[in-house]
Amino acid sequence: MTTTAPNRPMTREEKKVILASSLGTIFEWYDFYLYGTLAVIIGNQFFSALDPASRTIFSLLAFAAGFLVRPFGALVFGRLGDMVGRKYTFLITIVIMGLSTFIVGLLPNYASIGVAAPIILIGLRMLQGLALGGEYGGAVVYVAEHSPHGKRGQYTSWIQTTATLGLLLSLVVILGVRTAVGEAAFAEWGWRVPFLVSIFLLAVSVYIRLSMNESPAFTKMKAEGKTSKAPLSESFGQWKNLKIVILALVGLTAGQAVVWYTGQFYALFFLTQSLKVDGVTVNLLVGASLIIGTPFFVLFGILSDKIGRKPIIMAGCLLAIVTYFPVFNALTQAANPDLAAAQAKNKVVVTADAKECSFQFNPTGTVKFTSSCDVAKQVLSANSVSYDNAAGAAGAPATIKIGETVITSYTAVGLSADEAKKKDVEFKKATSDALKAAGYPAKADPAKVDKLMVILILSYLVILVTMVYGPIAAMLVEMFPTRIRYTSMSLPYHIGNGWFGGLLPATALAIVAQTGNMFNGLWYPIVVAAITLVIGTLFLKETKDVDIYAND
Repeated sequence: MTTTAPNRPMTREEKKVILASSLGTIFEWYDFYLYGTLAVIIGNQFFSALDPASRTIFSLLAFAAGFLVRPFGALVFGRLGDMVGRKYTFLITIVIMGLSTFIVGLLPNYASIGVAAPIILIGLRMLQGLALGGEYGGAVVYVAEHSPHGKRGQYTSWIQTTATLGLLLSLVVILGVRTAVGEAAFAEWGWRVPFLVSIFLLAVSVYIRLSMNESPAFTKMKAEGKTSKAPLSESFGQWKNLKIVILALVGLTAGQAVVWYTGQFYALFFLTQSLKVDGVTVNLLVGASLIIGTPFFVLFGILSDKIGRKPIIMAGCLLAIVTYFPVFNALTQAANPDLAAAQAKNKVVVTADAKECSFQFNPTGTVKFTSSCDVAKQVLSANSVSYDNAAGAAGAPATIKIGETVITSYTAVGLSADEAKKKDVEFKKATSDALKAAGYPAKADPAKVDKLMVILILSYLVILVTMVYGPIAAMLVEMFPTRIRYTSMSLPYHIGNGWFGGLLPATALAIVAQTGNMFNGLWYPIVVAAITLVIGTLFLKETKDVDIYAND
């Protein structure tokens, strides 16, 4: 049975439900940006036995551990939520998440307790990941099951806005502490403060959630004695439900995740690493675009209540597929016009015997490249120079052509340490001089950054994020029956966002490193979004008119 959306403003109780549910998601993003922003400092504190390059990598790997266990958290807490109830389950998840974040601020570093420090840190990250696996599903289900029919898209879209609030909150706290204590003190002990203040967010969130009632859909189902005795086996052991889980992953959340990560994280990485815009400017520009774009989460949530979830999400995927390459080219023109001009006028081409070339992905800096091809590509990569590849004669040394200048690379095999060092210095200087003569800038000129255009471009990318992410919470809720809803919707969401989305930066970086073209990393989100577009368009059913009180 369905009814029309009530023509009334949101009630006080409904506002309270949304606030209580959203606080946990703010926690998620506050911690996410906090840990990511402070990755270098955390690496120095907890992985100080390693070399500087490896410290950051291992701190990011510790961060990634939280992503990897999120689907398992979805299974554990999803099962609990479908058997015991929504309210108490996501009350547990926020306590685990909040305490784990707080304890990071108290954790002794490597210098104090040795190898136990990084082990405990990784353990805390995994606890956070498990809790997050249950938090999002609980929050979304709780809000959706409190929403009047016809307004589920609008009400759940408020949860989707909290990524921006978490980002802004983390930036404000970090900036405030840094300014108050100074850089030296912040690197030594001040970095702990942003983690420690999370206890106040936890206290407020727990206080509000304790005063909430169980969702009406679950209460009705429990009163009728229809709760699931085995939600895991019902969700994944019966083909009629498992096929919907698979469809939700491949035809919905995978594409949503890569569009989300491209619009918010890869764009930031692209600006700082490929276009060489300074970090402070990038953060301000990205922050401005997030503020501009955030209201569109709610706009598309409301629109999805009128025209449907599926057309908006699929349109977002389609626009991403069609526009990513021209948009990122435009971003290059706006953020670093000197680099764009140099690339257009003086292309860089590496000509080499393919047998000499290795896979150019060395995150820890431990691999020693010695062939002439690898040496050439490594130097260009270190200078963030985009290049094309051309086949060379067998056995011939690799060359770099910059405009009309050709530089011959060298092989380090068989050279003494002094000879290799001398060759390296000479080759790097020749390459640097040629790049400079061809107009390739060492970094973006702040005076030439078209800040307004960059903000407009970034805002467009964020709007694509809002198209795929704004309506998705309501759609996931509506795809599954009440008795297994928490379990069934959480798993595809967290596999999509934790694995497909979480792996985007590393995968895109590997593609760029291997091909040499700084735009080629976009192929990963484009291909995944295309798969979702095809599968979702062909097989997904519209859900906006579904009766979420049904159990079949």
